Amino acid sequence: MNGFYGLIIAFAMYSRIPVPKVEWTKERMRYLFCFFPLIGAVIGAAMVLWENYGRILTGTGNLHAAILTLIPVLITGGIHADGFLDTMDALSSYQPMEKKLEILKDSHTGAFAVLAGICYFLLLFGAYSQTDARLMPVLAVGFILSRTLSALAVVTFRKAKNTGLVTAFSDGAQKRAVVLTALGGICGILCFLGAILCFFFCRRIFYRKFGGITGDLAGFFVQVCELCMALVAVAAARFL
Repeated sequence: MNGFYGLIIAFAMYSRIPVPKVEWTKERMRYLFCFFPLIGAVIGAAMVLWENYGRILTGTGNLHAAILTLIPVLITGGIHADGFLDTMDALSSYQPMEKKLEILKDSHTGAFAVLAGICYFLLLFGAYSQTDARLMPVLAVGFILSRTLSALAVVTFRKAKNTGLVTAFSDGAQKRAVVLTALGGICGILCFLGAILCFFFCRRIFYRKFGGITGDLAGFFVQVCELCMALVAVAAARFL
């Protein structure tokens, strides 16, 4: 039963999909991150459906790619994008570690966050404008993979602080649960390798700049990992 509550809490926390309200206890959050990749599955399914059938409404132009870019934001409510923006503000401050952690918690948005957000979505829009029905299933699985690796980071990386949601979720997580994701073809393998490189690259940044991982940094990883996989997939598809 706690597994079912973990599913509900995962969707309540990391998506805008309506779910029943339940109490967030430590026992119920134990399997939270086992279900985190399922949100990626929902996003991936929506992306594939739009890629295959949305063209009936919008054709193959920029509007089609723009909606592809917005689908993950609409489903998640932008929670990971918020972490990305906060992290870019902190990294751009060149302040000591303690100050960077304070910036992560600051509700205000700085100029560097806005600039980084614009650059991020421009790159993502450009990548999605080059996708097709053959490539989209690989990218769709990428939404599962990014969340699988993010969950792995939360339960295995050193924590930057002993308080906050990521610490609470990690303490209650069932760390022995394993989620395996398979990507098909050379393009899929390259996307997988890109995601793994992002995982260890972000780990290095998190440890050096923040002392460990936080909820905002976990969201930053999801965004960066998905952008990396999209760019790798598009680049690889041109040569395969």
